[in-house]
Amino acid sequence: MTAVLEPMVPGHAPGGAENVVGDRTLVAVQAVNISRLSTHPVPTVPGTLIVVAGQGPKDSNGAGKSSFIAAVTALLGDEQWRFASGARAVAELLFNAELAAQGDSQWASAAHGYIVGVFDHAEPAGEDGETAVTVWLRVNVDAPHLEIRWRQGVHLASAPSEADRVALADRLWAGLPRSAGRRDLVAKDLSRVLYGGRVRCVSFLSTSVRSKVATNLLSQPLNEISPERIFSAIAALTGLDRELEAERKSRAEEHRERAKAAEAAERLTGWEREAAALLATFDRRDRARDEVAAALRHWRTRQARLLVDAAEADRAHAAELARLRGESDELAAAAKAAEREIEQLTGGELDAQLREADAALAELKGQADELGADKAVARNRLDELRRQVSALEERRREADGRDGDAARAGLAEAEARRDEAQQEFGMAKGAVARAERSLAEAEAGESSAPGQIRALAAEGIAAVGLLDAVELAEDVRERWEAALWPYREAVVVGTDDLDAAVAALTGMPGSMIVPADGGARNGLPEGVSCEPSLGGFFAALGGQGPGVVIVGGFAEPVTGRVARVRAARAGLEAAKDALERAREATSDAAADVALAGRRLAGARAAEELDQVRARMAELRERLEDLAGGEARLGPRLGSAEQALRRLQAKADTRALEIDRLRGRKDAHERERDTIRRASSELAGRRAALGLEALEKDWGGSREGAAEWLSGLDDDEATWTPAEWWHTAEKHLAEALRRVFPDGPSEEDMPEEMRFLLRERAEGEGRRTDREQATFPRLAKAMEGYLRQQEDYEKHQRRQIEVQMSARRTDLEKAQKGATEAAGAAEAHRTALTAAIRTRLQRVSDEFEKLDVTYGGYGATLEFPTPEQPGDPEQEWRWRVTPKWRRSDGQRYVPYNRRANTALMDEKAVKLVCAAALASSGGGRLCLVLDELGRNLGKEHRKEAVALFRKIGETHGITVIGALQDDMEPYAIDACGQYVKLRRSSDTMPYNEPPVVVGYDEHEPRVRKLAEQVTASRPGHEAAEPV
Repeated sequence: MTAVLEPMVPGHAPGGAENVVGDRTLVAVQAVNISRLSTHPVPTVPGTLIVVAGQGPKDSNGAGKSSFIAAVTALLGDEQWRFASGARAVAELLFNAELAAQGDSQWASAAHGYIVGVFDHAEPAGEDGETAVTVWLRVNVDAPHLEIRWRQGVHLASAPSEADRVALADRLWAGLPRSAGRRDLVAKDLSRVLYGGRVRCVSFLSTSVRSKVATNLLSQPLNEISPERIFSAIAALTGLDRELEAERKSRAEEHRERAKAAEAAERLTGWEREAAALLATFDRRDRARDEVAAALRHWRTRQARLLVDAAEADRAHAAELARLRGESDELAAAAKAAEREIEQLTGGELDAQLREADAALAELKGQADELGADKAVARNRLDELRRQVSALEERRREADGRDGDAARAGLAEAEARRDEAQQEFGMAKGAVARAERSLAEAEAGESSAPGQIRALAAEGIAAVGLLDAVELAEDVRERWEAALWPYREAVVVGTDDLDAAVAALTGMPGSMIVPADGGARNGLPEGVSCEPSLGGFFAALGGQGPGVVIVGGFAEPVTGRVARVRAARAGLEAAKDALERAREATSDAAADVALAGRRLAGARAAEELDQVRARMAELRERLEDLAGGEARLGPRLGSAEQALRRLQAKADTRALEIDRLRGRKDAHERERDTIRRASSELAGRRAALGLEALEKDWGGSREGAAEWLSGLDDDEATWTPAEWWHTAEKHLAEALRRVFPDGPSEEDMPEEMRFLLRERAEGEGRRTDREQATFPRLAKAMEGYLRQQEDYEKHQRRQIEVQMSARRTDLEKAQKGATEAAGAAEAHRTALTAAIRTRLQRVSDEFEKLDVTYGGYGATLEFPTPEQPGDPEQEWRWRVTPKWRRSDGQRYVPYNRRANTALMDEKAVKLVCAAALASSGGGRLCLVLDELGRNLGKEHRKEAVALFRKIGETHGITVIGALQDDMEPYAIDACGQYVKLRRSSDTMPYNEPPVVVGYDEHEPRVRKLAEQVTASRPGHEAAEPV
């Protein structure tokens, strides 16, 4: 066998060939322009389970699995495609750009495509034997939707790229011999020619092309499917659905025959009534024919009169038109002469000079405008600087004649004084706070030794400061104040509390305690009083030696609580006075800082003023330069304006001359327009005469009309067209009355005549105009109607007898046909009942065998014969109930009893295979399943899929099943071949090359396919098949 890569020499294929494929089985398939499928050839291993997986942009969807298996079913002649009706649905498999990536903006929809299949024997001959056949199906958008060709050998479109394979496919198809001589076989011939009329494929497709989608026994749990739907699924697999459809058509034919018999009887009765009515009208129609003939003669005479009168008026109008045409020609010549003079004056040189002068002036004006704009900008900037100078001079006055360095030094000195004043203010505030605390302690009796007094109070010991307890007379103050001053921190406690006081003040070393006298209040020096009594203390104090000299002379008394409080208040007032003075000093220092800051700002304004004045000097120089530019530009601008005025004056003079010439031309044109209007009016009058229409209505020449009028008698020769019209109308009205006495409501009146009469009565315009416009058609219609009826009337009486006999014979035939159709339908139903039961019994037997062979205890089908439907459109609904044994020796249990899911899925697989085996007829069968195992549970998916493979390999069935993602892991290990279709992105219009993994034990067959399969790889080299 030779692999063919280019078109072959056409050979003869006999048109009467049948069963071309024979016992061969499908070993390779190739799709070209089919959906989004890649054009790579896909080898198939026959007699095993082939799973088709997908890898789309997101999941397995969108990879073309359904399109691939649908193409396989079309190639194998699955009757779901309705080949007998032309298989129009196959064309929907073609590549559609609207559904591809980026729509039809980048890709074009395919007008045709190919489904190619290589068939070989399951047990092929040796390497030298030529056993393979390649079948090509061409799928077309337009009819015929399917064309068939074939040839011995392997002939696939094998090339490195998709585009090359598509182009090669067209060349290979052109090189294949036509399958039927001068033409190709089409869809209705496919099953007979390729497969000898045998069933080679049964399928369950989720995207079915059936007009009525059959139930898929594997798409849901078996016990959820009704017996009617189970029969529908088995019928689709075994072909019974087509036989049931034929039975329904037979019932419809029986119904039609019965309806035809009833209709024939009804028509005979109606015809007899119509015949009697027709005989009564014959005499009236004979008289009406004479009236119509008279009406037509009078109408024709009127037409002749109108034509002759119009011809005479037309000759007069034609002479006047010739005269006006001559005048128009003379005026046209004068207008052309004026036009030539205008053309001479409108030369382009002056216009060009004018445009150049205008452009030069515009350029100079642009330069002047630019200089003026620059001057305006400079002036505006100078005005801004002048305003800045005024503001800066005002600020410079605040500097008080100081320059920047002196102002900065003055500011630094003022800030130093302010900081010193703020420090003194803070110290004064601290002194006030201390004086307030001293006053509070004096008022509380804690002005001396406050810490010791609080510590003793905390222990519950009454104590008082020594200086607070003693009061001195004025004359002894100097003596005792100096003596008491070293003890100003001492506290006085009772004698009984002395030990406790010492213990309480243990934590305050250096504390001095003066015990009070026990109870006697004597012994105090003169001028000294205290509470409690301190006589012992003063006695000891008075006996001290002069070892220490204490300077006295306190300005205020330092002993006695009242005196000490008064002294504390005086200290507080002095501190507050010092604080107020510090505050005033701080405020004065801050004012000095602010003044120094203003002086510094004024000094800086003086420096900025010098810079602004320098910029003003620059702007004045710029303005002088701009003014000089304007002065230099002025003479050139004036010269350009003067040149433009001179050219404009020349142009104005030329325009006046042109206007004069145009006025002369327009006058000629107006005169020509007047002549044209007159000519148009005369032409309108000639057209209004309607000579052509009158000649057409007359139907002859003008001379013939004059000759017709010459044959009239003297009286008729004087009639006007209106008189001829009224006479003709009377004759026509009489004819209408005789034939149709009821007017337009007469049922026998032709629709044309009824329309014309309605137009006469209800149309637009004057009634006479409507009647004259419709008279010819109405008279001709009446004449034609009577002429048609004339032959009919001559033979009507004889035909009534003949038709009476014929119609009765037809009725007898229709009644006999209805009886025969009823018998045939009954016989067909009887035969179909037997055929259905036989086919279902065969499925039941195969179901039993498969169940026992693969681990079951026996299974059967129950299918009672239903009542025959009476309605011709009603389906004949059969019921099939699967049953099986759950153990040896038990009775059959219906399928809809509760059972585990694994058992249900196993029985569904066996039932599908049994139906396929029953419909195969011994041939090589292919079972195609979409959504394989979609309803199977995860626990037994692998077992159920493996069962398909076992049954297929045992019985020679090729099972092709499409998978979803979740089934792929279970099916890979259980299948005989694995095909994965890939499309990784939505932007890809076509699939990537498929992945095919399988094993075929027949090496010669693999070698035959190897060259063309590997030739589809980019940059391929010949490779040995493994």
